[in-house]
Amino acid sequence: MFRALATTSQRCCTRRLRLKSYFNSSAIWSKPPKRDSSEEKINFNPELSFDETVGEHAAYPQVSARELAINTAPPKRVKMLVRDYIEDSLYNPHYGYFSQRASIFTSGERTGDGEDGFDFGRYRDAAEFEAAVAQRYTDSGAVGSDGPGKQLWHTPTELFKPWYGQAIAQCLVSEYLLKYFPYEDFVIYEIGAGNGTLARNILDYIRLHYPDVYERTRYTIIEISAKLARAQRHRLQDHSCVRVVNKSVFHWEERETNPCYFIAMEVIDNFAHDVVRYDLRTMEPYQGVVAIDQNGEFVPFYSRISDPLVSSFLALRRRLSHPPTLPRMLEIPTLRKLYTKLPFAANLSPPEYIPTRLLSLLQVLRQSFPRHRLLLSDFSSLPDSIPGVNAPVVQTRVGATMVPCSTLFVRQGYFDILFPTNFERLRDMYEDTLSQPHSGDSQRPSPLSGSTSPLSLGAGFFSSFVPDTRRHPLDGVTSASGLPVGERKSSVFTHAEFLETYADLGRTRLGNGENPMVEFYKNVKFLF
Repeated sequence: MFRALATTSQRCCTRRLRLKSYFNSSAIWSKPPKRDSSEEKINFNPELSFDETVGEHAAYPQVSARELAINTAPPKRVKMLVRDYIEDSLYNPHYGYFSQRASIFTSGERTGDGEDGFDFGRYRDAAEFEAAVAQRYTDSGAVGSDGPGKQLWHTPTELFKPWYGQAIAQCLVSEYLLKYFPYEDFVIYEIGAGNGTLARNILDYIRLHYPDVYERTRYTIIEISAKLARAQRHRLQDHSCVRVVNKSVFHWEERETNPCYFIAMEVIDNFAHDVVRYDLRTMEPYQGVVAIDQNGEFVPFYSRISDPLVSSFLALRRRLSHPPTLPRMLEIPTLRKLYTKLPFAANLSPPEYIPTRLLSLLQVLRQSFPRHRLLLSDFSSLPDSIPGVNAPVVQTRVGATMVPCSTLFVRQGYFDILFPTNFERLRDMYEDTLSQPHSGDSQRPSPLSGSTSPLSLGAGFFSSFVPDTRRHPLDGVTSASGLPVGERKSSVFTHAEFLETYADLGRTRLGNGENPMVEFYKNVKFLF
């Protein structure tokens, strides 16, 4: 989700504060226990261990976040992959950050159009608008706590409602009218729907401006949080076309064979990542694991790759020729070999956070939504991240200030953990995943097709050439022309490029001509 740290196009960086004494206690976060030097056998990083037979944690059972969902308190005497630790910290239904602490900022101001967003025209400039946003934070009760209290954050959907949601609606409707209306229903899925504001803005806009399309609209929200699912049902109760399913998208089992649009706005930044490091002598990868002892202390260590999802991601990366991210000097094998022979040189690469849960989402889309079109937006970069490649920001709100941390391993449920996304690599991953064959699939033929015979029987009659900008067509599904032309591939857009294409920018312009909806969130991109 978009947080306060990206409010004003990074005009102001998150202010660092000296952490108060209660942050240093094991009740909030833990440092690995000191090890005897005899245990540090493999490398020169004292906080790491590669030998799983050494230490008490070797006997701990390995658990997953899904298994921990029944826990009412953070676990002890267990070990887990780093992604399971992150997922448990954020999403555990009993103590997770989003389940217990996070709240979504929303403006109560009434505009001249009767909406409950900001009346942008009344503000002279961006500074006055930011002051108004800050005042809303104060009024919400998020300010005044001495510790990690109310975790309030906002999204562009809430900050610029209803105009941001209407830009999303215009994008989707334009595509639908061009390709499917009136032969197919307008089917939309959304994950990470928050308070349901985006869905409401989209549906209100379609009902008002495209009533014929609204009659054919089906909108499904897949929501992991029971609390948010209840809020969404209440907020969208006047739209009978809405269905809210309280389930993780990673556990989705239904199959949508119709053409559909899949929305993921401000959600993948909180998808769990795994950590890998490479032996600089052999370039063998190791996966990150964390053990939690009887005192709740965290003991990170690395083991050889055994997790199927980590293996799948690394295989995909090799197939796409995306090399491991190393310091520039170490990318050259000869220099890397010389470096490993230097006294006290680390023999491991820096930790790299890999988006394994994002790969899981792409696999779900391919399997359960074979005819979808993805609209996704999130951070492309973040300030104040912890050390490492593609590393997250780990932060909590204290009073009016977001306090960033220097470690990933903090008390579960008290801290937000959010990652940047390399959108160019994501596009490559997405297109490659969709291009994999659907063995045994049977697609519902489009009503535009004059035959239900598989296209493979005659797809090459006219031409076997598929342009680089197009995917290979699904078997049994034709275009409106009747020819087996695949969907066009996704593109990456900056936040401003997308809004300048689809938004009514006059609605969010300030008195001096500035437009915060376009000028803020410069560290955000779209995939569509």
